[in-house]
Amino acid sequence: MSAISNHQFAAMMRPLGPFEKAPDLAVAVSGGADSMALALLAHAWARQQGGAITALTVDHGLRQAAVTEARQVRAWLLEHGIAHRTLRWRGAKPDSGIQAAARKARYDLLGQWCRRQGVLHLLTAHHRDDQAETLLLRLQHGSGIEGLAGMPVVRALPHVRLLRPLLGQSRTVLTAILEARGQPWLEDPSNQEERFARVRVRRFLAKGSSRTSNTAQLLELAGEAATVRRQLRGALADLAARTVRLYPAGFCLFDPALCLGQNQALLAPLLADILGCIGGGIHRPRRDRVGRLCQDLMQNKLAGGRTLAGSRILPGPDGLLICREAGRLPGAVKVGTVKSGRWDRFEWILSGKVQAQLSVGALGQDGWRQIRGRARYMPPAPVRPGLPALRYGDQVLAVPHLNLAPNDLVPNWPHKIRFTTWFSPSRPLQPDAMMLV
Repeated sequence: MSAISNHQFAAMMRPLGPFEKAPDLAVAVSGGADSMALALLAHAWARQQGGAITALTVDHGLRQAAVTEARQVRAWLLEHGIAHRTLRWRGAKPDSGIQAAARKARYDLLGQWCRRQGVLHLLTAHHRDDQAETLLLRLQHGSGIEGLAGMPVVRALPHVRLLRPLLGQSRTVLTAILEARGQPWLEDPSNQEERFARVRVRRFLAKGSSRTSNTAQLLELAGEAATVRRQLRGALADLAARTVRLYPAGFCLFDPALCLGQNQALLAPLLADILGCIGGGIHRPRRDRVGRLCQDLMQNKLAGGRTLAGSRILPGPDGLLICREAGRLPGAVKVGTVKSGRWDRFEWILSGKVQAQLSVGALGQDGWRQIRGRARYMPPAPVRPGLPALRYGDQVLAVPHLNLAPNDLVPNWPHKIRFTTWFSPSRPLQPDAMMLV
């Protein structure tokens, strides 16, 4: 199997632009054969353009060997003149759903690093075998047409453009790149654990002579579904522009009246997009649950409201108010000496002298009672408990989305530090044709 040349890789990168004159790229590198091959190819391409790459390795803190592996990856890459950073997932880990949680943490860490460094493009080494595995997994879970379109080559994340230039290449081709250059790579032991669904799917696709035809048939299905998805995304963009008002405080007003008649088939996917954005999840809600919500909506059975996918859906005179479900909010995070971070669906920044007693978390009903007389902007009542607030101990100091009047108890507070937040959901409401947030 012949390896990919630098010229061929340049052809793969060309349709993923535009790129700046001297592109600065981040490349996710675990140390496996796929990501190591991508790092070498991207390094050569960026240098030809007068730019550079930084390789990012995420240590999830789940295996003791991960620290040593990250150091080995760094040593290998430095031999090629490639800058390297290790990003660590700190804090408690969930008892279940560890792969999904690790994936979310990985993309959060990568995206936040890119934002801090001003890097616009993040490359990952997903290839055609990964695509086939993803499609088979989605088929098993009953995904709709959008899921069956597979992973897109370009995807907009909250802070960076995610690029997958190798999506049309096989794992064998990528391994050949390293073998041709005498470059070692790491083998992830989790790739052999049958308890993970992706490992079982990978072994099924690799069985005997059916391997090539299995993958080819799945990729053909993905191509057809991707064509339909592009058409659907355009229609949803048009409909969302006419029916959704999205607010910086992380809620929206949705008028479903235009989603009836000839647009009725678009109601469920549009609602799924909205709930994914407002609810803070990384995946769209299940189709059957969104379908039941749509039925209740069309039959006027939402009088008491609903909760779904971390969102609260409440009927009103002008349509639906959709906001964060207060009971699903994460706990407060201690600021310590850090001046920026993420809480729930919001990014935050502190400027000035930061004190260790500060924390960022939900305003809550108790916090609202503290500051309600000072709020100069009044969002709907169900929205208020989920707003990000800065506290000193139990005292609420700032809630940017309420534009609080000065507090006589801490008259010098505004001059000491400034607390800024902005809505940055994991799933922005952004059909391919238009960005809404």
